[in-house]
Amino acid sequence: MKRIIIIGGGIAGLGAACKVTRAASEGHEVEFVLIEKDPRLGGKILTEIVPDPSGEGRFIVDGGPDCFLTEKTACHRIARLTGIFDDELPTDDSRRRTLILSRGKLHQMPDGVMMFAPTKFIPFATTGLFSWPGKIRMGMDLFIPPKKVKPGEFNEETLESFVVRRMGRECLDRLAEPLVGGVHASDPAKMSLAATFPRLLEMEQKYGSLMKGFLAARRMVEEMRRKYPPTPGQKPRTFFTSFANGMQQLTDRMAEVAGLEKMRTGVAVHSLQDIGQNRWAVRLSDGSTLEGDGVIIATESWAAEPLLRPLDSAIADALADIPASSSATISLAFNETEVGFDLNAFGVLCPLKEDRRLMAATYSSTKWPGRAPKGRVLLRGFVGGPHNQEIMRRSDEDLVRIVLSEFQDILGLHPKAMPLFSRLYRWPLGMPQYTIGHLERVELIEKRSAVIPGLALAGGSYRGVGLPNCIESGERVVSKILNEWGIDLAEDHIEEKRYY
Repeated sequence: MKRIIIIGGGIAGLGAACKVTRAASEGHEVEFVLIEKDPRLGGKILTEIVPDPSGEGRFIVDGGPDCFLTEKTACHRIARLTGIFDDELPTDDSRRRTLILSRGKLHQMPDGVMMFAPTKFIPFATTGLFSWPGKIRMGMDLFIPPKKVKPGEFNEETLESFVVRRMGRECLDRLAEPLVGGVHASDPAKMSLAATFPRLLEMEQKYGSLMKGFLAARRMVEEMRRKYPPTPGQKPRTFFTSFANGMQQLTDRMAEVAGLEKMRTGVAVHSLQDIGQNRWAVRLSDGSTLEGDGVIIATESWAAEPLLRPLDSAIADALADIPASSSATISLAFNETEVGFDLNAFGVLCPLKEDRRLMAATYSSTKWPGRAPKGRVLLRGFVGGPHNQEIMRRSDEDLVRIVLSEFQDILGLHPKAMPLFSRLYRWPLGMPQYTIGHLERVELIEKRSAVIPGLALAGGSYRGVGLPNCIESGERVVSKILNEWGIDLAEDHIEEKRYY
C-alpha cells in the first residue's frame, strides 16, 4: 500500500485527499494521511452559524471566501461527487448592483461593463463614476493599436501599465483597481497580468482593443443563452455560486467523503526529509514522525519554503519570492429597520484613490438568500491588502469600530444603528501576490519538483487563487505522484464538462 502524506487541510489539500480516495475506489492500493496545524479543516474557508439573538432563525457568516465563479467547473464537479450539488446557491440577481465610491459618493457600476471595458454606450455615457475626459480616454481604446509582441515572445505587463496604456489612468483608479482588489487584494503596479488575467493580453492581440474583445464576448454569451435557454425549474445560473449553509459546507463534505479518520488537526509539520528509496519522513510538532511514499505540500508558499529549504534551495528561493498580504473580514448584523440606507445592492467597492480604511463591503443578506433571518441584515467589510498592512496591527475591537464607522460614512448606515453581533476573521499572509515574474517562479518550482520522486506542491500560491483553481491544483499533484508509481486514473481521461 502506497501512502501520500498531505501537509495542509485547506481546500487544495482536501482536493488532493478526495482524489486519493477516488483512486483507492478504482482499486489502486493507495492511501493518504493529512496533517493540518490548525484545530479545524478548511483553511480560509470558514462558515459560522450564529443564532439570532431573538432565538428564532440564524445567520450564516462566511469568514473567508463566500463564493466561487460559476463558470469554473471544479466546485460543481466536487459537489456532484460528494452529494451536495442540490445545495448550491445562486445569488439573488433581482438585486444585483455593484456600487463604487468615487469622489466621496456612491455610483452604480454602469450596466454593460465587463471587467474594465464598457460594452453599452448609454449607461457608460450617463454614469457619474467617470469624468468626461476619463470617458473619452476610455473610448480611445478603440483606436489605440495593440502592443507589438514578437512571435514566441512572452507577453507580460503589470495591470497598471496595461489598463493605463489602453483605457487611461481614471479607468485604473476608479474601476480596474477596486474590481481586482476585491478578488486578488493586489497592487496593480506590481501585479502580473500574465499570471492573473492572461485573457486580457490575448484579447488585445486578437481584437486590437479591449472594448472590441468584450463586445465579442458579450455577443457570444447572449448567443449561448439563446441557444441553451434554462430548462423550467432549473436554478438560475448566476455569475457567482455559494452553498445553502455557507462555503464551509463544501470543505466539510469533502473531508467527510475523503475520510476524517485519516486527518490529524492541531499538529504542525516541523521538517521534511527524503530518507532514501523513494521514502519520505515528516516530523511533527508533537514529536512523532510519519513515513510515506509521497508528500504533497498544500500550504501557503511562505509555509512551504522552510520545509523545502534543506531539500532544494532553488525551489525555496522561488517560494520566498512569492509575497503575501494580510487581511481581515468583519461581519456585522443589524435590525433592517435601523440601517437607514438602500439595501438593494450586492456591495460597495472602495478605490485606493478614495483613501478609505475599508477596501470593500458585501451586503451578504442581499446577495445570498437565507443568510439572515427576516427583518435582519448581515453586512461584511474587508480591510487590509498590500496598501494597508498597518491596519492589521490594530486590535479586534478597533477593527470592528473602524468598519462600523466606515459603514456609516460610506454606506450611510444610521449612526444609532447598533450591531446585534460582530464576527471578525483575520487571515495573516493569506493572500499570495502574483507579481511580475510570478509565472517564471512557478515554472521553476514545478520543473524542479517534477524530478523529485514523490514530491509535489499545491495551493493558491501558484496558478490561481480561486477555489476551483485550488481544488484542481490538489488533484493535479496527486496525478503527478500516482503517475510516477505507474498508476493511471480513469478519471484523468474524462473530459471536464459544464454542470449548467
